[in-house]
Amino acid sequence: MNRIIIVLVLAVAFIAGCKCAQKTGGSTNASTSENGRSVNPPSRPTDANRSDNTVLGALLDAAVGGSAGVIISQKMDKQAKEMEADLGKTALVERVGEGIKLTFNTQLLFDVGQSYLKESNRADLRKFAGTLKKYPETDMLIVGHTDDIGSDAANQTLSEKRANAVANHLIDSGVDTKRMLIQGWGETQPSVLNNSEENRSQNRRVEIAVYANAQMKTDAKKQAGE
Repeated sequence: MNRIIIVLVLAVAFIAGCKCAQKTGGSTNASTSENGRSVNPPSRPTDANRSDNTVLGALLDAAVGGSAGVIISQKMDKQAKEMEADLGKTALVERVGEGIKLTFNTQLLFDVGQSYLKESNRADLRKFAGTLKKYPETDMLIVGHTDDIGSDAANQTLSEKRANAVANHLIDSGVDTKRMLIQGWGETQPSVLNNSEENRSQNRRVEIAVYANAQMKTDAKKQAGE
């Protein structure tokens, strides 16, 4: 009898231990929070729809280097100057590597929390589209970003809508949609810390990378004798 009781006690202890392990072990999809915000990984574009390093990464990945890279860079110098003239104060135009990086402060393009382009800057984007059409041997990556105010999901959606709003206006102005890759990254890639309103305003942005397409690279290599 004593042996039976001991066996039963050990069995109960074993089952209880298994249930405890099931509660604490393994992965979980349950959302946790810190100061009321989700700490799960934010919604992100799938691998099929994004480059590994977004705008700066796209520019670095597109570089061919050597003499061909010098030829491409010279062409990009000319385009960057025209884009700067097109956009005025609407965007910051920077030459990066063999491409061009444009940063639009979304406060100039959109009302707070909205994704409908303001009429005041549509004309600048149409001028920008005109320059893009003059140089068809370039492609572009258009990326939307937000600050950290609001939920991860809402910011992800807003960033996508704003990137698409810019892209659609360029398409309506005659730019070939096949030249574009469009992404939204929500609040996941701030350019500065979200620790002040001034900084948050910098993080609310749409960035565009303009880089040589396959045809420009091929022509530059032929010209360079590579």
